[in-house]
Amino acid sequence: ATAAVTVTQDSLLNVCLDAKHHKTEPGPEGQLYGQCVLWKDNACCTANTSLEAHQDQSYLYNFNWDHCGAMPEKCKRHFIQDLCLYECSPNLGPWIDQADTSWRKERIRDVPLCQEDCEQWWEDCQDAVTCKVNWHKGWNWTTGTNQCPKGAMCQRFKFVFPTAAALCEQIWSGSYRYTSHHRGSGRCIQMWFDLTQGNPNVVVAQYYA
Repeated sequence: ATAAVTVTQDSLLNVCLDAKHHKTEPGPEGQLYGQCVLWKDNACCTANTSLEAHQDQSYLYNFNWDHCGAMPEKCKRHFIQDLCLYECSPNLGPWIDQADTSWRKERIRDVPLCQEDCEQWWEDCQDAVTCKVNWHKGWNWTTGTNQCPKGAMCQRFKFVFPTAAALCEQIWSGSYRYTSHHRGSGRCIQMWFDLTQGNPNVVVAQYYA
C-alpha cells in the first residue's frame, strides 16, 4: 500500500499540464523571458511561450487584456505572472483537473494562492476596467480576439470583484483559491518569489500531494 501511495504522490509532483502550450515534462529552460524567468531551472513552458506570455495580443490564446480600454501596467504584470505560473510551473500537480475543451485536456482548480499574492493583484488592478467576472467563457470571439459580449458594461475591477478573494477565485472560474496562508508558509502557492532562494512551490506541492 505504501508503494502505491508513493506512486500516486510522485505522479502529482514535477508534472506539466496536458494543455495547449505545455511541454510533456518539465526541464531546464535557459532562455525564459521576462517575468517567467523564475521557472528557468525547471519549466513546463518553452522560451517562445514565455515571450508570448508578455505580448498584449499573443498568439497563445488571442486574449486581449485591453477589452475595456488599456489595462494599467501595474495590473497587467499580475496577469503576466499568472500566465507564467500557469504555463511554466511544474508544481501544480495536486490541483490538476480534467478539462473537456478543444484546446486542453487538463486545467487547474482551487490552487491555494498566498494571501499577499492575491491581495496585491487586487490592489494593483482595482482601477482596471472589465466587463466580465469569469474570463474563461462568454466572450464575443467573432473578430478572432475576445470582445465584451453584447450589453455587458465596462466597470472598474473593484465593482466587478469587490474583494481580493472574488478576483482570484472567480476570474478564471475557480482555478485559484484565496487563502489566509502567507508567503513562505509552505502551505500556499506563490505567483511571485525570489529565484535566488529557490522555488518555494516545490514544498507546497509536496505538502498537498
